[in-house]
Amino acid sequence: MGRPLRKLTEEALALPEADRLALASELIESVEGPVDPEWDAAWLAELEARRKEGHGDAVPWPDARDRILSKLGTK
Repeated sequence: MGRPLRKLTEEALALPEADRLALASELIESVEGPVDPEWDAAWLAELEARRKEGHGDAVPWPDARDRILSKLGTK
């Protein structure tokens, strides 16, 4: 391997958020394989059904993320 994993990790973490998300998606896809269109469609249908149900306890992702990190003690 050309560069040690730690160096690659540091470089990846220094990227802007959008680039980190794109990189993470590509890395996950590289181990999970291509998307299954049937599974993808079923999951999107489930998400739409949940949206239509109007879960009143839903919170924006940044708030949920902050709560999770607080519980994990990383924030």
